[in-house]
Amino acid sequence: MKEAEHDHDHNGPIKESIALNPKSAGDVETTLRITGMDCADEVEALEQVFRPLDGVREVRVNLMGGKVTLFHDESVTPAQLIGAVASTGMTAVRDGEEQSDVEGAKQMRQLSVAVSGICLGLGLLLQWMKVAPVIANVAFAVAIVAGGWFIAPKAWRALQRRSLDMNVLMTVAVAGAMAIGEFSEGAAVTFLFALSELLEAFSLARARKAVQALMQLTPETALLKDGTAFREVSVEQVPVGATIAVRSGSRVPLDGVVTVGESAINQAPITGESMPVEKKPGDAVFAGTINGEGSLEIRTTKTHTDTTIAKIIHLVEEAQSQKAPSQRFVDVFARYYTPAVMIAALLVMLFPPLLFGGEWLAWFYRGLVLLVIACPCALVISTPVSVVSGLTAMARRGVLIKGGAVLEAIGKLRALAVDKTGTITEGKPRVTKVVPVNATSETEILRIAAAVDTHSEHPLAQAVVSYANEQKIAFPRSENYRAQTGRGAEATVDGHEYFVGNHRFTHELAVCTPEIERQLAEIEAAAQSVVVVGHKPHADCKGEVLGILAIGDTIRPNAAEALRAIHKTGVETIVMLSGDNQRTADAIAKQAGIDEAYGDLLPTDKITRIRELTERFKYAGMIGDGVNDAPAMAAASIGIAMGRAGTDTAIETADVALMQDDLGKVAEAIALGRRTVGIIQFNIAFALAIKALFLVLALLGHASLWLAILADTGATLLVIANALRLLRAPAGA
Repeated sequence: MKEAEHDHDHNGPIKESIALNPKSAGDVETTLRITGMDCADEVEALEQVFRPLDGVREVRVNLMGGKVTLFHDESVTPAQLIGAVASTGMTAVRDGEEQSDVEGAKQMRQLSVAVSGICLGLGLLLQWMKVAPVIANVAFAVAIVAGGWFIAPKAWRALQRRSLDMNVLMTVAVAGAMAIGEFSEGAAVTFLFALSELLEAFSLARARKAVQALMQLTPETALLKDGTAFREVSVEQVPVGATIAVRSGSRVPLDGVVTVGESAINQAPITGESMPVEKKPGDAVFAGTINGEGSLEIRTTKTHTDTTIAKIIHLVEEAQSQKAPSQRFVDVFARYYTPAVMIAALLVMLFPPLLFGGEWLAWFYRGLVLLVIACPCALVISTPVSVVSGLTAMARRGVLIKGGAVLEAIGKLRALAVDKTGTITEGKPRVTKVVPVNATSETEILRIAAAVDTHSEHPLAQAVVSYANEQKIAFPRSENYRAQTGRGAEATVDGHEYFVGNHRFTHELAVCTPEIERQLAEIEAAAQSVVVVGHKPHADCKGEVLGILAIGDTIRPNAAEALRAIHKTGVETIVMLSGDNQRTADAIAKQAGIDEAYGDLLPTDKITRIRELTERFKYAGMIGDGVNDAPAMAAASIGIAMGRAGTDTAIETADVALMQDDLGKVAEAIALGRRTVGIIQFNIAFALAIKALFLVLALLGHASLWLAILADTGATLLVIANALRLLRAPAGA
C-alpha cells in the first residue's frame, strides 16, 4: 500500500514512503544515491524492481536529494539492491561513496542532444533548398538516433512494466512519422523531447546543490577543551556537555551556551536578525553563526546532527519533497490518449476488412492517418515553447525562473510572504539620526565617533565610519584605541579621552542622565540601535555625553511601490516574516504598505506561517535572501530569492532569482506568469480541437496523410507563433 501518492509532474516531488512488504520485520537501513532518477517514471520503476524482494519492508524516495532509503532484513544485501537499480537503467552506490563517471554520462547525453539538434537543422535546410533529399533524410535519421538514444530505452522499460508513458508516446509517434516517410517530423519530435528531458534533469541537479551549500555553513572541526588545553577535533567527536572554544571572527561549530567571555554574534544565517546580538555567559548560541571580536567558551547542548542548522537542512529537504507543483495536463492526457488512438488505429486497420469485407490497403491507410494524427507535436510543443518564451522574456529583465512549472505557478499566486532584512530593507545597518547633546554639533559628534570606530570591524562601527565618509566629514585616526567587548570602545582624539558605546556603557561610566535616558528610550522604542558618543571620565574630568547616533536598517527606496504593483497583479495578501522583534516588524510593515507582519520568527516558525498561507490561498510565494529563509522558500508554492545580495543556498533553493535585487520585477514575473498560463491553456485547447476534428475526418475517410501532416504541422506552427508573442511582452506583461 502506498502511504503517499506521487505527483506526475516531472519537476515535482514523489512519494516520501512506499510500504512494499509489510510482513517483513527487517529494520536494516540502506541508503543509496541514484544517478538518472529525474522524474516519476524512474521512481515507479524503482518501486517495481524492489517489490519482488521479499525482505524489503519499505522504500523512501527523496527525488530532490537523489537518494533512496530502504528498510529490509539481513537476507537482502546492498549488492542486491544496487543490482535491482541497475536493471532499471539507472545506477546506484551506497550513500557516501563516489559515483564513477557521472560527469561522463552527463556530457554524453548533452552531446547526443546537441548532435540531434544540429542534424535536424541541417536536414531542414537541405529540405528547404530542395537539394539532395536522400542526404536530408540521412540527417533526420541521425537526429532521431542521437535524440532517441536515451528515450527509446525508457520506452522499452515502460512497456515491460505495461505502462504507456510519454516516452512510449514519443517513440510510437516517431516510428509512425518514419513509416510514412516524414523523417523531418520524427526528428523534430525526438530533438524537442530529448531537450526538455535534459533541461529537467539539469534543473533538478541544481536544486540538489542547495543542501550541500547549507552544510558548508558549519565548520568541520571544533576546539575541544581537554583538561586545561584545547585540541582540534572533528565536530562528530564532540559530545553534548563538552566545552569548546570559538575564536574571534570564527563560525560557531555547534549549538551551545556561553560559559566564558562576551562577544557580538552575527545570527543572520539562522534567525535573520539584522544586527549582531551581544552574548554573555548563560546565553545560547547557534551553530553556523559568526562570532565577533570576543573570544568565547561554549558548553555544547546538541550533537552536530541535531543543531539548528542541521534542522534547517532537514526542513529544506522535507519542504521540497512535499511541494506539489501543478500536474502536467499533457502527461495525464497522454496516459489515456496514446493507448486509445493506438487501439483505434489497430481497429481501423483490422475490423473493417475482417468483418465487413473492406479493402485492406484503404483501411490500413486510414489507420496510418490515425497514427500520424496521434503524433502529439502541437500538444507537446504548446507548453515548452510558451514556457521558453516566458523564461526568455523574464531573463531579459534580470529575473531567472527555474522551469516551466515554476512559471505556471507564478501566474497563480494569490498570497506572498516577504522577509524583512535584505528584502524589504537594505540589509545593512545605517546611521538614521544624529542627536546632539550639550550643544555639540552633528559634525563634531560624527568626527569623534568615526575617529574612534575606524579601528573596529564591528557592523555598527563600520556604519558610523561609512556615514561620516558619506557626509564628507574629515576625521583623524584616534590613538590608544581599546575595545570594550559588549559595550563599545574608547580612544584618544586630539589629546582628549572619548568613548563610543551602547546604553549599558553610559551607565557603567556614570554619564547617563534622565534626559539622555529618555532620548535613548525613544530611539530604542523605534527598534533602532543606539551609539552614545562622549567624553570619558578621567582624572578631574567627570565626563559627559556629546551626542547619540541612531542606527537602523533602512527600507529599500522602491519597496512600497513594488508591493503596490504586486497587489495590482491580483495578489490578495502580502505578509512579512522576520527574525527581528515584533515592534520592528510592525514599523517596517507600516512604511512599506504590507498587510500583515510577524516578528520574532525562527526558520520553523516561518515554515508554519507559509503553510498557513498555502492552506488559505493554495498558491503562496515567499521572497527572501538569507539561509534562514531557505526552508520557508522551499515550503512555499514559489520561492523567490534576492539574487545579488542573497546567499547561494537561498538562490539554489528558490524557484526564482532576482539578479538585480529589484522587487518591482516580482510584479512583472507574476503578470507574465498569468499571461503564460493563458497562452498555454489556449494552445492545448486548440491542439486538442484540431486533433479531434481530424480524428473524425480520418474515420470518415475524408483525411489523407498529407492533410493529417498539414493539420499537425499547421497546428504546431500556430501554437509556436502564439507562444512567441511572450517574447514581445511589454514591461509588466
